[in-house]
Amino acid sequence: MNITTSKQPQALDVLYPIRRWLNEFKINNPEVAHFLCRVIPVQCPFERDIYVFGHKVAHIPPLCKLNPLYEEVVGLRFRALCYLADECQQDVRCYC
Repeated sequence: MNITTSKQPQALDVLYPIRRWLNEFKINNPEVAHFLCRVIPVQCPFERDIYVFGHKVAHIPPLCKLNPLYEEVVGLRFRALCYLADECQQDVRCYC
């Protein structure tokens, strides 16, 4: 009888401590929240259309998804926006 297990070796996530720190980072200061909203872009800054003489010749796709910490950084920005809007009752439309 051949019994195979579906256990696969767990890969060591070297970025786990940084992921955990970003996910657990508590925002409780409006200056910090404003700083995070200014520094973390709304959309991927690398996505571009390249035009030559008014004609689109190339498109550079967003590369942010290749960043292994992308989800954590976007989540941090979202929490900063929510803190400013919900806790500080500030208008956050300038960051959208």
